[in-house]
Amino acid sequence: MDNSGQDRSGGGGAEVQDGPGGGGARRAPESGGGILMGRPFGVPVYVAPSWFLVAALITWVFGGQLDRVLPELGRARYLVSLFFAVAFYASVLVHELAHTVAALRFKLPVRRIQLQFFGGVSEIEKESESPGREFVLAFVGPLLSLVLAGLFYLGMFAVEPGTVPGVLLAGLMISNLLVAAFNLLPGLPLDGGRMLRAVVWKLSGRPMTGTVAAAWTGRALAVAVLVGLPLLTQAGGLADGTDGAVGVDALTDALLAAILAAIIWTGAGNSLRMARLRERLPELRARTLTRRAVPVEAATPLSEALRRAHTAGARALVVVDGQGGPTAVVREAAVVAVPEHRRPWVAVGTLAQDLRAGMRVSAELGGEELLDALRATPATEYLVVEETGEVYGVLATADVERAFVAAMARPAPQGR
Repeated sequence: MDNSGQDRSGGGGAEVQDGPGGGGARRAPESGGGILMGRPFGVPVYVAPSWFLVAALITWVFGGQLDRVLPELGRARYLVSLFFAVAFYASVLVHELAHTVAALRFKLPVRRIQLQFFGGVSEIEKESESPGREFVLAFVGPLLSLVLAGLFYLGMFAVEPGTVPGVLLAGLMISNLLVAAFNLLPGLPLDGGRMLRAVVWKLSGRPMTGTVAAAWTGRALAVAVLVGLPLLTQAGGLADGTDGAVGVDALTDALLAAILAAIIWTGAGNSLRMARLRERLPELRARTLTRRAVPVEAATPLSEALRRAHTAGARALVVVDGQGGPTAVVREAAVVAVPEHRRPWVAVGTLAQDLRAGMRVSAELGGEELLDALRATPATEYLVVEETGEVYGVLATADVERAFVAAMARPAPQGR
């Protein structure tokens, strides 16, 4: 499932969050991801604390089913059920690894995989460059779930029906079929929604058009799940001669439907918001956001440096060495904090941030590349340079943030 609501401090990115059991490709900080289980293909795999709650629930529910099918197991049925829960989430991991391998094949970095309450998420750092890659990236997850279901089905012929292995294989076959079917539903944030997005993107030529179509389809799907799942369960009960879901069963079905609907609705909204964000990113250009700066030596009094900046119509100060090479950027917050009567006795060098690796930004950067550069080296100001190495000015993080907010507030651009 593709939950595009992952926000990397205003950046793009793609997070594939799958519904019950898997699906999908689009972020969260690496810390707090849960228990690190390994690094297949160099990508860390975490198990979130919520997984243990789901594992306990699966163990209890499947144990009750085993009691009806294999009553001779007694309390040992819960050990078998726990094995089923672990095997089921191993299938989810395979589903997520399919997304991850496809992303790596397309040169899209993957931050991590996380197994959580309602499935898994593959946190992919970049957007697909074409609708064809987007379609493949989304489809491989359900495809692997279908392959697993087929393998478990074939395995059932190798064991005796009605035995523990037979029941486990049947349960895993059915669960993987459900995972594949659910994630193929055509609405974001599910894999089917990403596939629909890719198709509309291909036909319209605009990824935003595809996202809008798939997101609103996802919201319609959320409403259908909220209303339809309890009704289907009740209808199934009437069909087999019972009174349908009543009491605790009815409440459980309604709660499950509400949780699934909330996940789908929220994921669809996040996908739409992130798509709008990415459409705005090209408006952020280092060259247009950079403040003009004047060079000053470290020993220059702040009052004199500000006078020179005012005369030159500049809004930033760059500390230079004896040869005129930039060594530091004067912090605006530090300047503001100095009372005016003390400025003649304060040297600008005491208010400057030494230039370190990553604080030199190309004037040609823009969009997500610019945001990636700023995230890689957090600072309040950056030195902006031309391709020749010549100083162009100073870029303030506050200016980037204001420009981003302003861009998001403007109507979406029309046309291709």
